[in-house]
Amino acid sequence: MTRLFLEARNALWRTLRQHMPGEPEADAAAFDTALQALAALTGWNRARILAGLGLNEAELNAAGEPPP
Repeated sequence: MTRLFLEARNALWRTLRQHMPGEPEADAAAFDTALQALAALTGWNRARILAGLGLNEAELNAAGEPPP
């Protein structure tokens, strides 16, 4: 892992946390874009990334996020 990889990964996690449902700055489009970018960067699937945030698909749907 290079420094650039780690910086990009950390920035995407930060963006995801900032735009999680229920956060004051929540933005569904920004959340989904960051999630897709992190998946592409790490090779992780959506469920694994959501689990890293302490979320699951059902919780996102209940919060009004559109399914993938």
